[in-house]
Amino acid sequence: MATMTADQAVLDVLDALYSAWAVGDADGIARLYTQDATVIMPGVFHQGRDAVRSWFTAAFAGGLKGSTTVDESRQVRFYGDEAAIVTSVGGVILAGQDDVMRLVRATWALTRQEGDWLIAAYANAPAEAG
Repeated sequence: MATMTADQAVLDVLDALYSAWAVGDADGIARLYTQDATVIMPGVFHQGRDAVRSWFTAAFAGGLKGSTTVDESRQVRFYGDEAAIVTSVGGVILAGQDDVMRLVRATWALTRQEGDWLIAAYANAPAEAG
């Protein structure tokens, strides 16, 4: 059975991602993904760490420059010692705005590689109101 320490180790990866996001660090975000990671969002598919880095580099130079994130209602489930699924509700707050531009429900699949938890897959869809 997973312990709070194991839960926190997985959640620390997401916290590190959001810390890197807050300073526009695409390399810092990419380091948290596996080499063959997938990212799926409405209208978007990225395969691999380099694609994740490229997307965030362009996004932080464009529409996501100065943005922040919110992430709530995290649930962690473990499948053995090497795999975890995290579900959350979150979104992006654009620079100069106060409200989330689009609330999403997200699923994160993480795997432990050489002792470190990394994001192997991420997917989100618009959250339903209410």
